[in-house]
Amino acid sequence: MQALSFRIKSEAQSLGFALAGISPVTVAPREDSFAAWLRRGLGGEMGYLQRTEALRRDPRKLVPWAVSVVSVGMNYFTPHERPKAPAAARGWISRYAWGDDYHDVMRQRLDALLDQIRSMCDGPIEGRAFVDSGPVLERGIAGVAGIGWIGKNTQLISPQKGSWFFLGELFLDIDLEYDRPIRDRCGRCALCLDACPTGAFVGPYILDARRCISYLTIELKGAIPEDLRPLIGNHIFGCDICQEVCPYNVKTEPTDDARFSPREGLYAPELIPLLSITEDEFRRRFKGSPLLRAKLRGFLRNVAVALGNLKSAEAVPALGRALADHDPLVRRHAAWALGEIATSEAFAVLTGSLSSEKDVDVREEISRAVAHGNNGTQPPRAS
Repeated sequence: MQALSFRIKSEAQSLGFALAGISPVTVAPREDSFAAWLRRGLGGEMGYLQRTEALRRDPRKLVPWAVSVVSVGMNYFTPHERPKAPAAARGWISRYAWGDDYHDVMRQRLDALLDQIRSMCDGPIEGRAFVDSGPVLERGIAGVAGIGWIGKNTQLISPQKGSWFFLGELFLDIDLEYDRPIRDRCGRCALCLDACPTGAFVGPYILDARRCISYLTIELKGAIPEDLRPLIGNHIFGCDICQEVCPYNVKTEPTDDARFSPREGLYAPELIPLLSITEDEFRRRFKGSPLLRAKLRGFLRNVAVALGNLKSAEAVPALGRALADHDPLVRRHAAWALGEIATSEAFAVLTGSLSSEKDVDVREEISRAVAHGNNGTQPPRAS
């Protein structure tokens, strides 16, 4: 078993996985904490977590034939920093979404790893790979496999390689030699907790997804709570801040996989042109990209909020057109953004649209934006 386990991990590394460890298939670690997290409602509207709770808490119900699980991590870090003073209104997309969809990349390599394992063994080997989309508590399982520990920001952290990696699992029906978990090395550090713009951490190791920028810009399907919109800044898909401040990411080596390099227009993109993108353009431009998860309506919602936070006066014409979008969700957030910009031009667009708007929620949003843009009593500032 020792020799086979070593060969499996060596093969995983040769396939491009920066991290690899092996653990037994058993009840997921911290499964009781996961259950308590769900009961407190900290998962927000991610109903799929509740629907698959039993499978996540005990993977033996998901893959009853499995004996061992190989956990892997693939580095996706690219060393592009946030622009300090962009020349135009620019947004931020989380690094993980700059390149090709990691689900496809990792699935192919895990399938290749399974083929290699079968060639190493006599007799048939049953295996099944998961990459994020399956009902698996992958960070906990990976922690047992010794490739990192779960940090205070709830990310899996490797002491040598940081946290900029995707996780995947390969369940197998064979006995292997298992790795030991790594002790928690966060110590007294609380940089990630203090840096979160929305205060999404209830405490160390506990995330309130309902306040997390990644949740708000990707998972949330409806309107972003008004009190959280100003805290989102220029983020339009994901965040990264809690990883950027982590000391274990200071010396992270860049990925050598070109598929995770930024596609054209995804690194700090100009926001105003994005606000006019059509459904066909959205699907064509982001084909094979994680950004499709937000869907067009959610993406336009996020872009509008970012422009409002940037107080981008040059965005008023584009936001005015978005105020006529067929989707009420987009119109609501375009109205809010115009109220934040608060120029006379923005005020005119808002008041002009109020008489023709039929949706009750949008009308309320426009009314609040007019009041905010006018400071209740004072005329809006000039463009």
